[in-house]
Amino acid sequence: MDNPKTTTASNTEKDPDDWVSGDEPMTGAQASYLKTLSEQAHDPDAYQDDLSKAEASKRIDALREKAGVAK
Repeated sequence: MDNPKTTTASNTEKDPDDWVSGDEPMTGAQASYLKTLSEQAHDPDAYQDDLSKAEASKRIDALREKAGVAK
């Protein structure tokens, strides 16, 4: 059995579509970061108040790429 402390796989790398809590509303931290990234990427429509955690995560990843922000 693999030692969970030494394996390279992480929950942060899991596909948001597979998250158990993915349908819950996005967190305050996600909302704040998404709003900032949408401004940096000049894409204000990317931010919406009613996003789920999973959708917010996907949009954050897309906007990071668009804005040239490293993970």
